[in-house]
Formats: sequence, C-alpha cells, structure tokens
Amino acid sequence: MALHTWLLYLVAAIGLSLTPGPNSLLVLTHGALHGHRRTLFTVAGGALGFTAVIALSMVGIGALLQASAHALIVLKLVGGAYLVWLGVQLWRAPPVMFEIGAGGGDARAATLLRQGLLTAVSNPKALLFYGAFLPQFIDARQPLLPQFVVMSATFVVVEWFVEWGLALLAHRVRPWLQRVGRGFNRACGGLFVGMGCALPLTR
Repeated sequence: MALHTWLLYLVAAIGLSLTPGPNSLLVLTHGALHGHRRTLFTVAGGALGFTAVIALSMVGIGALLQASAHALIVLKLVGGAYLVWLGVQLWRAPPVMFEIGAGGGDARAATLLRQGLLTAVSNPKALLFYGAFLPQFIDARQPLLPQFVVMSATFVVVEWFVEWGLALLAHRVRPWLQRVGRGFNRACGGLFVGMGCALPLTR
C-alpha cells in the first residue's frame, strides 16, 4: 500500500471514527457511568467486533475481485454512491440524544466487553459500509492480503484511540454533543458526501 494512499485512508478513518454511531454512544455512556478505565473493556469489545466485520467485508471484496478484473471499478462507483446516500441520511438525522440512568448497571469487565462486541457486530449495515469504504483505497495491481491487513489494523487502532478519548472526556463531550448535535451531524454528513464524491475518482 503506497504511503500517500495510506495517509489518505488514515485521514478518512479518523473522520469516520469521529462520526456518531452505536459504539461511540455506548462508550460515552459507559465512560460517564463507569469511568474511562472500566470503559476500556467496552472499547476492546468494539475493536474485536470491528475486526470481525472488516474481515468479513474483505472476504467478500476479495471474492469479487478474483471473479472479475473490472469489479473494483464497479465497487468504487457503487460504494461512492452509498457513502453519499449515508451522508444525506446523517445530514437529515435529528440530534443525538443520550440517556444516562441513575443506576450504575453491571460494570463487570466481561459484561462491558460483550456489550462493546455485540454493538459493533449487531448492525448488518456495517458490512455494507465497509464493503463500500474499503475498495476506495485498494490497488488491484498489488497483493490484496497485505492491503487488507494494513487497512484493518489502521482502522481498529484509530477507532480504539477515538473511543478511549470519548471515554476520557465523556462528561465534557456528551453535553457539547447535545448542544450542537444537529450541526455536528451535518458536518459528519458533509464528510460522507465529500468522500463519496471524491474517493472513487482518486487514483
């Protein structure tokens, strides 16, 4: 994987990790309830779940590329359109709302790990998302497996640090997101639309 491609992928991965989603909301909630140290188990569960989902997406992408030499072009165009559609949906979405109960809940490590894992793998749309996002950075002239490993490891590491940062700053980030939720959604939606339009044209 070329350095400039990886740097572009890194920037995109950071932007996507900052976009509100089920795992980031769970981490914010657990960070506020249990503190950032306990929430590391939630983050670890999410990392395992993302690894599994990315691996499944890559298996499908690899099978398509082996079946047709032109599949990558189609994947890039269809994936770009899907990212644009996701961006429009996020732009129109209502502000994120957080419900923090008075009770502490079950803060056992295994429970937090399981919740993070299940939240990451329970959304079937994640397979579609990674199937649309990852092909934008694939070089069909290079071996696929090393590219898949680099992209998977990069995304999981970025997600880990972003979610840990959310857990550390849960009490500050949560009220801020509630105040500027719609504007934040629109900024993230614009990011998706921009990526969906630009990435398929990147070489």
